[in-house]
Amino acid sequence: MLSFFSKYKFFGIVLFCLSCVIIYLFYNALQPKKTLKIYQPAMVHSDLVDSSLLHVKKYHTISDFSLTNQNGKTITQKDYEGKIYVADFFFTTCPTICPIMTKNMGVVQEKIINDNDILLLSHSVTPTIDSVAQLKKYALEKGVNDAKWNLVTGSKKHIYELARKSYLAVKSDGDGGPFDMIHTENFILVDKEKRIRGFYDGTDIEEIEKLLSDIQILKKSYSEQ
Repeated sequence: MLSFFSKYKFFGIVLFCLSCVIIYLFYNALQPKKTLKIYQPAMVHSDLVDSSLLHVKKYHTISDFSLTNQNGKTITQKDYEGKIYVADFFFTTCPTICPIMTKNMGVVQEKIINDNDILLLSHSVTPTIDSVAQLKKYALEKGVNDAKWNLVTGSKKHIYELARKSYLAVKSDGDGGPFDMIHTENFILVDKEKRIRGFYDGTDIEEIEKLLSDIQILKKSYSEQ
């Protein structure tokens, strides 16, 4: 009897391993595929969307832009072509949520520092205050890596239109003063086709973890195409 079991021991082990592989493959096949939404203006709170876009339900993308970064370099859509990126809106003299947002964007930068597919983009909502020199000073203080993360300034009208009509990220302007652009704490995930794929609270570390997870889901979707 012992000789019988000894004779077929190897066959039993192989059969067991093969069964485990088959079960694993079936399990994975039955799991729902993780995908991210493609956000349209009609899906976002109306306070954050320009009135001309409130009823847009498809084909929304980030408009072309031309802004100036912390090194005085002109940054356009070409610099983000074929990239996944995370965008936000801030200002360097903000005493409340911006320091937390910048710290958490730094966490994202650390995680994606060696990933050539991912970039970061932070827009100043007070461009008259946030000159190139001011942005550079802020970048050095906050550990911004120039190769991964652009802090940009430019025409307030242009930035405001991007915020309201492209990124769906700021509330209506106020009295025309220097702080009238009421920006949110949102980080916006943008795919390689310039479409919005997620909004995340940039002051909440758990949301940052979700953002990092969603970046990997988005990356995987490209590798499976």
